Amino acid sequence: MNWGSLAAFIAMGGYGTYVWGSFGVTVLLIAIEVLLLVARHRAARRQL
Repeated sequence: MNWGSLAAFIAMGGYGTYVWGSFGVTVLLIAIEVLLLVARHRAARRQL
């Protein structure tokens, strides 16, 4: 697609809120998962 400006790209034809919101939630959940995995790994190493 050819976007006329950065604002048009971010707006995504009126669907930008949903698109970028979905990306944001996904990145947040992946970050939380990584943090939980690190915490579990540290706890398991301490137990050993």
